[in-house]
Amino acid sequence: MRQAGTGTGGAAVAVVVPVAVPLLLLLLLARSPPAAAGDSQKSDARLVSEQFSQAPQKLAFYSWYGSARLFHFRVPPDTVLLRWLLQVSRGSGPTCTNVEITVYFRYGAPPVINPLGTSFPDNTSVQPSFFLKMLHSNASINISHPAPGDWFVAAHLPPSSHKIEVKPDMLVVRVVEVSILEPDVPLPQTLLSHPSYLKVFVPEYTQELRLELQGCASNGSLGCPVRLTVGSATLPGNFQKVLTCSGPTQACHLLLPSPPWDRWLQVTAKSLAGPRVSVAFSAVAALTACRPWSVNFQHLLQSSPNQSSNASTGLLPPTPSYQDLDRTGRVGGGSFCLRSFPVLREDVDVVSVRFQPLDRVSVLVQSDMPSVMRLNLNTGMDSGGSLTISMRVNKTAIANTSVVACVTAASPLLSFNASLSCTTAFFQGHPLSLSASSPTANLIIPYPETDNWYLSLQLMCPERPEECEQALVLVETTLNLVPCLNDCGPYGQCLLLRRHGYLYAGCSCKAGWRGWSCTDNSTAQTAAQQKAAALLLTLSNLVFLAPIAISVHRSLLVEASVYAYTMFFSTFYHACDQPGEAVLCILNYDTLQYCDFLGSGVSIWVTVLCMARLKAALKYVLFLLGALVFAMSLQLDRRAAWNTMGPCLFAIVVMVTMWVYRCGRRRHCYPPSWQRWVFYLLPGISMAAVAITIYTSMMTSDNYYYTHSIWHMLLAGSAAFLLPPREQHTKPWACSQKLTCHYEICKNHRDELYTVT
Repeated sequence: MRQAGTGTGGAAVAVVVPVAVPLLLLLLLARSPPAAAGDSQKSDARLVSEQFSQAPQKLAFYSWYGSARLFHFRVPPDTVLLRWLLQVSRGSGPTCTNVEITVYFRYGAPPVINPLGTSFPDNTSVQPSFFLKMLHSNASINISHPAPGDWFVAAHLPPSSHKIEVKPDMLVVRVVEVSILEPDVPLPQTLLSHPSYLKVFVPEYTQELRLELQGCASNGSLGCPVRLTVGSATLPGNFQKVLTCSGPTQACHLLLPSPPWDRWLQVTAKSLAGPRVSVAFSAVAALTACRPWSVNFQHLLQSSPNQSSNASTGLLPPTPSYQDLDRTGRVGGGSFCLRSFPVLREDVDVVSVRFQPLDRVSVLVQSDMPSVMRLNLNTGMDSGGSLTISMRVNKTAIANTSVVACVTAASPLLSFNASLSCTTAFFQGHPLSLSASSPTANLIIPYPETDNWYLSLQLMCPERPEECEQALVLVETTLNLVPCLNDCGPYGQCLLLRRHGYLYAGCSCKAGWRGWSCTDNSTAQTAAQQKAAALLLTLSNLVFLAPIAISVHRSLLVEASVYAYTMFFSTFYHACDQPGEAVLCILNYDTLQYCDFLGSGVSIWVTVLCMARLKAALKYVLFLLGALVFAMSLQLDRRAAWNTMGPCLFAIVVMVTMWVYRCGRRRHCYPPSWQRWVFYLLPGISMAAVAITIYTSMMTSDNYYYTHSIWHMLLAGSAAFLLPPREQHTKPWACSQKLTCHYEICKNHRDELYTVT
């Protein structure tokens, strides 16, 4: 991993500035490239600059992957230095001090992070994340020769009440004059003060790449003070190759087995001599290609029926296609380096892909050459899920042998050795093995890099090599790209996250379960605790029976209907929101959640307007308009605070205005009774204030079960206390008297006349 502090003469710079600042500071940050990239860059005409920016994002404490803020950048080709400048600040101030912010970097896919130290599912292969902890408002990191393509930055906060945003700007300075290194054609180069930038194209099915410096001389004398850097830097792992030619010989070389296929490979040559010493040499690239033996459709149709019937023996009947391939891997005099099995890619859903061999059964594995399957994950939308690989073989087929496998990106492993090293030129692969004692193997790769992935398999006989010469083994493979492993299990929910046009998935865990796929039960709740939590969240809504009864007693039928609606949907929403065993869903989860949020907001709305004692027509009009506004705002953003606080504050303003109007008109305080203030209004207002305090500042994922239950009871209790008394001339339970079917005497209180209706 190269993290040079400053650039060199031919360095291309990519600068990313995550910042959360006021508008004035944002404008000031859109500036020209900093001079720290190196003074020699100013005179290098081969460099051009480009700048990109993204909108700021508010940082949050990490509880699951969705709480981390993700930024997606694309580094252009021929970039030789990537510079990230990180600045953070609070929304109301220019800088942040004494706040620890963790920033992760990764190439090709979102970073796989684990700040809480939880466990991953079994058979999951996770590389250590490359991260930077910021204790100050400014930090920087440089990456020499970054790989072109997708780069991702993720950031989160420790527990903090401060509102901190992050805004990235990316500045790219790249090389526009790059020499093309053609195979087997010497390319003369002369180094003085600036490095030389070369690139060579590696075609598909390249087995080996050899780079050599020939005729190297420094100011006419022998010796080769040249440092050759090959490949691009990636994070978290970096497998760049560096060749230092400082000996007295005039030639030195670098051998790269299994280089990345079908792409340009960056080569940078830098002089190790003095600033005024010229170094001349010729660069030569030699490619060793091999022929793939591809299994076509006709071969599969001919061999599929017999393969299935003889799978237990591990041997295949001779067909023309297999007979043409002898033990030395030659057909018609040509050599082969791999056996290529075509794979069908089936897109199932968003970040969900199924890979199947065209015969849909198995893959033939022999000892003479590896069998290779290519998994196309380079669409740019496949890195947001998890790649799952499962292999199975019959025990009797590999009684005295074993099958070794290697999963790599960019190029397959073409040479298996006794040490079972699963490493290509620039990638550390994921090894697997099958044997009679272990006939199955599984591998999970969260957030695989955007690239072509390869599964290489070969038969090995470490004790008796002669037994492998004629052996044929069939390996059944199951290859999938899934959004979440096992759909996050019974204690989690798989959520699809979006950053602009990029989609990725994450697991939101419940009931104390943690981890990447909600499989870490170190803090999990027991079944009894889960049932107790479900009972608390559901039965606490029965407190709404009190305001329902009071509303009916005081002839407030609309208010009683709203409270009944809220009690019903809040009860069944929380019954559906529970994980594990204590789950009951009578409707779609999203529908229940929407109705619960709508009922809570409208309950507050009608309670406050009812306290204002408006005229009946005006009150019911405001009831209806408020319900429509709540329905619209919750559809826009269900969890936004102002969607509920805005209408409620408006209702409070209406209530206070009406109370002040009555105070001025009657020349005394309203409500006039001190008993009303002491025994009803003050307890109701106190309960509402405590409920708001708990909801806004005390409720966390750990104490959600009892704090939210207390919120239910306080909300319903405050409504029961704050409902106004019945009208002076309205009898208790007057609504039941209006449902009679016989004649009744109606009293007109104004005229004091009695009529029969």
